[in-house]
Amino acid sequence: MGAMSKQRSPLREAPEPLEADDVATVTVGTVVWFALFVVQLPFYGWYSDHGHTWFIWTCAAGGVLGLVGLKYVRARRDAIARARAAGELTQ
Repeated sequence: MGAMSKQRSPLREAPEPLEADDVATVTVGTVVWFALFVVQLPFYGWYSDHGHTWFIWTCAAGGVLGLVGLKYVRARRDAIARARAAGELTQ
C-alpha cells in the first residue's frame, strides 16, 4: 500500500471554537512590541550604521497596530456581552 491512500476518510463534524481572552492576548502582544521598541532605542546608532533601523520601526509599528487591535477586540468583547445580555447568543 502506498504512503498516500487515494481513499478519503469520512468527514467529521467541526469542533466547537475555543473561547480565549482576546483582550489579554492582544494586550500582551502590544506590550511586547513596545518593550522591544524601547529596548532597541539606545542602539539606534548601531542599527543605523548597519542598515537595520527597520528592526526598531517594525517594533514601533507592531505596537501601534496592537493598539488598533486592542480597540477592535474590546469593541468585539463588548458587542458579544451586549448580545448575550439581550438573549441573542446562547452560551
